[in-house]
Amino acid sequence: MTIESERRPTLARIAELAGVSVPTVSKVLNGYRDVSVRTQERVERIIAQEGYVRPSKPRDGAGALLDLVINDLDSAWAAEILTGAEEVAREHRMHLVLRAVHTDAPPALGWLEALGARGSRGVILVLSDLTAVQRRELRRMSIPFVVVDAVGGADPPANSVTVTNRHGGFSAAQHLISLGHSRIAVIGGPEHLSCTRERVAGYRDALKVAGLRCDPRLIRYGPFRHEEGYRQACALLELPTPPTGIVAGNDVQALGAYQALKEHRLRVPSDVSVVGFDDVHFTPWTSPPLTSVRQPLRDMGALATRMLVTLVNGGQPPVARIELATNLVVRESTGPVAASRSR
Repeated sequence: MTIESERRPTLARIAELAGVSVPTVSKVLNGYRDVSVRTQERVERIIAQEGYVRPSKPRDGAGALLDLVINDLDSAWAAEILTGAEEVAREHRMHLVLRAVHTDAPPALGWLEALGARGSRGVILVLSDLTAVQRRELRRMSIPFVVVDAVGGADPPANSVTVTNRHGGFSAAQHLISLGHSRIAVIGGPEHLSCTRERVAGYRDALKVAGLRCDPRLIRYGPFRHEEGYRQACALLELPTPPTGIVAGNDVQALGAYQALKEHRLRVPSDVSVVGFDDVHFTPWTSPPLTSVRQPLRDMGALATRMLVTLVNGGQPPVARIELATNLVVRESTGPVAASRSR
């Protein structure tokens, strides 16, 4: 960084001198009316004193900045969503700014201040823990947003893209039931997430339709991580009557289950069948190739971005909530239950 760039006034510097937040400065710059006249005058005076150069506003969204805030950027799941979003942003000559946050340490409002500082026109949120406070702050800042795979609750987002999670959980469990399995475990994601609750509800539905008892010891929850799939699978295999089939919360958890089964000298699918969720790019190349519930991840990212482009350009999407279908992709990690383990 050059000395000149370090001396150039920033939104953060203007906010500090004015005694307000960065989003407030951004709102003054963008002409929003929900800032008091006194605050506007103070901010404008400091902007002039510091020689801050206002960025030019793009017309019809061309050249606009869009933010994509996402959990777990290092996952194949995230890469698929990002690819779909980037394709649409490029099509509309907009620029996508990526912001990664961590599920084990949810941010407060820091990323929101960054939106205001950059002058972002809109944001795509792929957050497991989007809070009501964060939603209200986005609305207060007049920044349009679209949520991907939204968390359920009393204050659902106005615009969102999600999938048929309940159907996905149902189809995974039903597939194993059709192969003769009756002791079927599910390793969900974090229990508070709506996608986890919906998938586990679908699993329960399939057992109920088949007339099978739902053993609470076979229902596990935890982070969407390889090590969690391994840990929970190990615990399941230590039960007096272990499962013959496992439905994992995602494909990475399924690979953790693979590792646990290998260490217990059990084979997939001869001894235990395994189903993943997401169907990311590596699933056909696992050993054995993984049966998985496919989410149209790239389409989710693309549709969310199209929604946001419409909002940024002053329009309204035809529908506020899009729900895409999931479907089961059967490969070699599932098979008939072994007679010796079917009891």
